[in-house]
Amino acid sequence: MWTLPNLLTLSRIVAVPLLVASLWWPGWPAGYAIAFALYCLMGVTDYFDGYLARAQGTVSKLGVFLDPIADKIMIAAVILMLVGTHDIGGIHLIAALIILLREIAVSGLREFLAQLQVSVPVSQLAKWKTTLQLMALGALILAGALPALAWVHSVGLAALWGAAMLTLVTGWDYLRVGLKHMD
Repeated sequence: MWTLPNLLTLSRIVAVPLLVASLWWPGWPAGYAIAFALYCLMGVTDYFDGYLARAQGTVSKLGVFLDPIADKIMIAAVILMLVGTHDIGGIHLIAALIILLREIAVSGLREFLAQLQVSVPVSQLAKWKTTLQLMALGALILAGALPALAWVHSVGLAALWGAAMLTLVTGWDYLRVGLKHMD
């Protein structure tokens, strides 16, 4: 249970309050720089926890359970903080809302299907969605650390919209599978 991959996953959950605290004060570039470094470190641990679990043959039920939760907690916390600091605002709130709603809906759908013993594997497109989403949020955090480089913020918002579009497509894919198992 207390394998290195599981500890890496747990470290991401434990790091979320530090990430939130670093983003708490808008206009504090040093806080955003700390948040960006922590966000990148969390991304690296996300890669290595799965890689190590598979490579060492230590994939566990706890890890399978916690990994997507750690991802969703981190993504939701960052989106909420960037909305709260107005780094994501105006029309861009729609993209953020699409991402958050899909995360909640797919989690509920997966729980429902698990009760029916139906597995829904993560598609390659969903992996691309996650990658683009992580890049978008990372760019938006980095933009707060480098306020003189306005283009970084623009790139982050464009990537956020790209992630939102992929979110709609992959969310629909999961829903179609789920609807086949509903009365």
